[in-house]
Amino acid sequence: MKIYGKNAIKEKLINEPKSISKIYISNTFKDDFIFDLIKKNKIKYIKTSNNDLNKIANSNQGIIAYVNDYEYKDLSVALDSPVVIMLDHIEDPHNLGAIIRTCESAGIKNIIIPKDRAASINETVVKTSVGAISYVNIIMVNNLVNTINILKDNGFFIYGTAMNQKDYKKVSYADKICLIIGNEGKGMSNLIKKNCDEIISLPQNGKINSLNASVAAGIFIYDIVSRGL
Repeated sequence: MKIYGKNAIKEKLINEPKSISKIYISNTFKDDFIFDLIKKNKIKYIKTSNNDLNKIANSNQGIIAYVNDYEYKDLSVALDSPVVIMLDHIEDPHNLGAIIRTCESAGIKNIIIPKDRAASINETVVKTSVGAISYVNIIMVNNLVNTINILKDNGFFIYGTAMNQKDYKKVSYADKICLIIGNEGKGMSNLIKKNCDEIISLPQNGKINSLNASVAAGIFIYDIVSRGL
């Protein structure tokens, strides 16, 4: 997998330098901190033209790294967390990357995604997360309902999100929370809804009554952390 953008590569150099096989750098690229990290970790790098870099990936900011594929974490790492985010078949990698970035900023470490019919960790997700992917656990599971049941067995209260449900401002959150964000177009599946303990909503008063999934996730997430959860 290739990743690009200064922040994403800097975080990879800091946290997982051994995962990088080689780096392509523009002849005009200047960042002493990144160069020092490359040399310190003895990573092979190749200087080339901006045109050649653009053929590999656009918006590369003058640097592209080839890295090992992302290693998903096991659900066990999340079972003692106060807050876990579950994504019910989010398909857009930009939305996934933005949600990862929001979670890291808010201090939430664990995100659960399904194996099938959903965005997985790729170069677009890494770039959109702006390096946040290095600081959160992405947990890929085969079955979301089974995972919900495991979370319930470990003390989690499951909050789904949908339109025209209980106002999120009126919710009294439990001590351990799993917040589910639904698919961009369809929202949560009916089966997931049936397995939620409570379904909550953002009040919407405009003529276009829908929000981007990552924007909605950000509002819910910051409401939860603002309450000290």
